[in-house]
Amino acid sequence: MSWGFPFQGKPVTNVRNYASSFWRTALSNPARRCLVPFTAFQEYSVAPDPVTGKKRPFWFSLPASPIAAFAGVWRPAEDGGAFYSFLTCGYDGDPATHIVGAIHPKACPVILHPEDYDRWLHAEVEEILALATPFPSQLMAIAS
Repeated sequence: MSWGFPFQGKPVTNVRNYASSFWRTALSNPARRCLVPFTAFQEYSVAPDPVTGKKRPFWFSLPASPIAAFAGVWRPAEDGGAFYSFLTCGYDGDPATHIVGAIHPKACPVILHPEDYDRWLHAEVEEILALATPFPSQLMAIAS
């Protein structure tokens, strides 16, 4: 297993442009969709720390879900392995009003609700793309 679809010599881990032919094949084929389990995920702040001048890492979790899943896609590798990436999405309105957007306003990973796992894995592409929305802030926390 390798993170990131190879593209021009570097791995691409975040699916952002759903209309791109680069991603459309995996998104359109239910057999190429997957769930990417996680217990927490990290995003770096856009603004540097005033003391160190470096971007700061922040960890996010879903307190009510010890294990959750990102919407993912995969493709086979020539060596018999696979490459994996996961979807990200923009924010509805001002990113600063979302728990992740306040730290990382560029994009948010697409976290699926458990009741949408089967839909993500089997539905038509138009239906699954409707799942590409920010997870509710009130169900998330900045992990300590």
